[in-house]
Amino acid sequence: MANILCIDDDLDLCSLLKRFLTKNGYKVETAYNGASGLKLFSQKKFDLVLCDFRLPDKDGIEMIKEIKSQSPYTPIILITAYSDVKTAVKAIQMGAFEYVSKPIHPDEILLNVKRALSKTSETAEDSSKSTKSKKEKKLKSSDDYNYVVGETSQSKHIQKLIELVAPTDMTVILLGESGTGKEIAANAIHRASKRKDKPFVAVDCGALPPELAGSELFGHKKGAFTGAVSDKKGHFELASGGTLFLDEIGNLSYENQIKLLRTLQERKIRMLGDVKDIDVDIRIIVATNENLKIAVEEGRFREDIFYRLNEFSIKMLPLRERKNDIPIFAEHFLQIANEELDKEVKGFEDKVLEKFKNYYWPGNLRELKNIIKRCVLFSKDGTIRVGELPIEIVHPQASQADFVNEAEDDEIIDLKTASNRAEKKAILNALVKTNYNKSKTAELLKVDRKTLYNKMNSLNIQF
Repeated sequence: MANILCIDDDLDLCSLLKRFLTKNGYKVETAYNGASGLKLFSQKKFDLVLCDFRLPDKDGIEMIKEIKSQSPYTPIILITAYSDVKTAVKAIQMGAFEYVSKPIHPDEILLNVKRALSKTSETAEDSSKSTKSKKEKKLKSSDDYNYVVGETSQSKHIQKLIELVAPTDMTVILLGESGTGKEIAANAIHRASKRKDKPFVAVDCGALPPELAGSELFGHKKGAFTGAVSDKKGHFELASGGTLFLDEIGNLSYENQIKLLRTLQERKIRMLGDVKDIDVDIRIIVATNENLKIAVEEGRFREDIFYRLNEFSIKMLPLRERKNDIPIFAEHFLQIANEELDKEVKGFEDKVLEKFKNYYWPGNLRELKNIIKRCVLFSKDGTIRVGELPIEIVHPQASQADFVNEAEDDEIIDLKTASNRAEKKAILNALVKTNYNKSKTAELLKVDRKTLYNKMNSLNIQF
């Protein structure tokens, strides 16, 4: 029986999730703020953590860092308000397994819990086996879609660059926002190269705890540090003969940047606690969503490594800059979701694709994939309809932030509308001031929690 920790300041939501997940065969414990959640996590073994992004004392990024420092492979599912999608994308970069948006749908939570625990089991199984065939598997699970070439000229240009550089051994930097398919492009380069029959090993540098990064990348000898009970091969050695993909390379520590430079120059690594070098024959592909030139200027990234890596670069464009490709990706993700959920959803009504094209897509392809999977899960008649889309896609212009800032001075409105607007603005401002803690918000507004909830529901404030 898997043990799950639920951390949320909303007592009703914690109670709901505990009852629902317990009925589905899981053991669930709850905490109502970051500090108590971390204390509980340090005292007991949990197989998965469900965590609200906005807690009274910590945010989701802080929670991910602290949980991962204690247990790097424990999956974390973040619970977010729909307006937090951009931040949720950053959380995925930091090592969160997935995020789900409020209002919570129990079936969606259950699906993600099962996926997370399944991935954890596979990782544990792979790490416990020492045979080469198991070790040569890709260590970090990729997004569940293959590289798809769009119809726009931009997409075709990217494909030409991939085909051009793939047969060489040049080091490649893949640039672009989170979720634009950088790992999928790296895999496509590998599959079209002369190393295609050798391992493709992907490593998310942003998800590596600093104290374990050296061991994960370069390996260690038994006794190298406390807890090193046996020899362990690192990602560089496991990728020998094939391709090593280093995602979010800008997050690599300065110490490990120095080790990486030596590897780039000499194609040698040294395991922690060892006195001899190991030759490695690898092709390196890296990815980043930040400007490495700025990182070099600010002293966060070594200039010599940047020029060693930057033999060839490819810019992965955000989805909003290739909107005519959206129907192609949507159809592809629909097929994948049908297979994963054992459904037979046939397509989208035209208005859905129109909404997709009008949306900003801060999470790019990853966000599109997740939304389509969620829509497939809730589809009732074999077609994805507008009513099944998240509110931020249906009404992108009506975000709560826009509401707070909208100009009302010259508009003549009735007193009820004016009162509702004033109340909504006051609640939103109070939520911001209390870091979205509903108990503190109710206290600040001098109402009880139930009254606040009723007001939020009537004014369509979703947090």
